Order: sequence, then C-alpha cells, then structure tokens
Amino acid sequence: MMLMGMLAAASATVHAATGVALVHGTGKQTNAYGDYWQADMVEGIRNGLADRNNLLVVNCDFEQYMWDDRAAGCLAGQLTNFIQNRNIDRLIVITHSNGGNVMRWILSNPTWDARYPEIIRRIVKVDAIAPSSAGTPLADAAIAGNVFETSLGWLLGYKSDAVRQQQLGWMATYNQQYLLGTGGRPALPVAFRDVVGSDVVSAIWSSQAYCGGYTQSVGLEITQNWLSSCSDGFIECSSAQAAGTLWFKDRSRTSGGAVLNHNQSRRACFGLSSILANDIRE
Repeated sequence: MMLMGMLAAASATVHAATGVALVHGTGKQTNAYGDYWQADMVEGIRNGLADRNNLLVVNCDFEQYMWDDRAAGCLAGQLTNFIQNRNIDRLIVITHSNGGNVMRWILSNPTWDARYPEIIRRIVKVDAIAPSSAGTPLADAAIAGNVFETSLGWLLGYKSDAVRQQQLGWMATYNQQYLLGTGGRPALPVAFRDVVGSDVVSAIWSSQAYCGGYTQSVGLEITQNWLSSCSDGFIECSSAQAAGTLWFKDRSRTSGGAVLNHNQSRRACFGLSSILANDIRE
C-alpha cells in the first residue's frame, strides 16, 4: 500500500501541468501579446513549457489602482479561467513594472476576493521584471504636471490612478499597510523574485541601444537624469528590489553583460527570454 501511494504521488508530480502567465505593466491592454511584450519575447518564453498551449498573455486595465476590479479583479478572472481551462497545477507568473504591484496585491490580500486563495495555491513563483515596488520619482513628476507629463506618455501614461499609485509616498503607505514582502513586513506567500535593470545605453554607435527601439532608449536616457545612478530609466534599482528577493541584476546574466533598460526588459533583448524559459524548466 505504501509503495502504491508513493507511485501515485510520483505520477501526479510527473503529470503536473505547468503554466505561465505574462502580466503587463501600466496601461489598458487589449493586445499585450503584440503591443506590450511582442512575439519574440512571448514565443521565447513559451519555449520553456512542455505544453506550449499553457501560456496566458494577460490583457487588463492597469490604468486603475491595483485593487480595482478592472485591474486585480480582471487579473484574477483571467488567471482563474486559465487555471481551470488548462488544468494548471503549477503556475509561474512573469510580471513587468506595475504589473508586479497588481500581482502583489492579490498575494497580500487573500480575503479580498474569493478567487485569490486558489490562485495563490497554484503559484510556485513570481518572476517580477523591473517591478515598481517602491514607486518611482517619475510618477511624482508626472502628477505634478511638469515635463514628464508629456515626455513619458508612451511609457508611463498620464495622470491615471495607476500613475498616482506609483508615487513614492503612496507606495510607501501601501507597502506599510496593505502589501507584503518589503522590509519589516511579513513575507509574501510565494517566491517573488526581482529582475533588476541597472542602466540605460543610448549611444548611437552602441548596438545595445537598438534592441527594443532606439527612440525608447534615448527617452529613457533622458529620464534617467532624474533618477539614481542605478536605474533602468524608469525604475530605480532600490525600488525594483524593494519587495521579495533579488533574482538577478541584468549584467550578471544577460548576453555580453548587457544592461536592460525599462523597455528592453519586456523584450527579447540580450537573452532575457531564454533566461526566463530556462527558469520555467527548473
């Protein structure tokens, strides 16, 4: 009887269905596959799955506060449907930027929504790429209505609730009162691992500047002037590492030790999609 039980447990482990969900950052997405991540990134990550159909690209309205039904509610609905329709036993969530905050809201507040506990039970880890866990000074600047309001429209949006949420003081309050995983707070119920971009390269002669779009690299080089020396042009390293644990900083794992600016960290730049695919196989 004991042997049969061990064999049954082993069989269940072997047949556990692993799924991956890609969670975008700030913005109202209707085609995050093509507009936010792009095909090379999504398909590169998909290569890590035994069943290539077990991948979800989330499309939600992340212009809202993280707890809003159009944000966390939408995310919970899409994750729940994905888990049920694909019989997912092991869920790996890959977030980018403010998407990490929406995911962390779900992980931190299991009684907020009846769907949250089952989602949390299925998650084995969250790989949070460039999360704005402690906010960004650029959100403060955008809300103040200075030059960032227009120059960051393509990256941050304008005076949406999601931008207000990412102001430094506001995120400090959320982290102290409503979210888990930051210093002095209880740990998150699942592994929340940070991927940190540390710099921006925009020199016209550098091939690194062109991955993901040269114009975006130039824009992030400009905004980096208002951030600390360690930043991806939008998120400071200290913010990206504020919740959970550090998985890696760009240079330590990227091809050629390249840096990842905030736009490049949602693109198939410098081997990032392969790093994430290999992690799914582990």
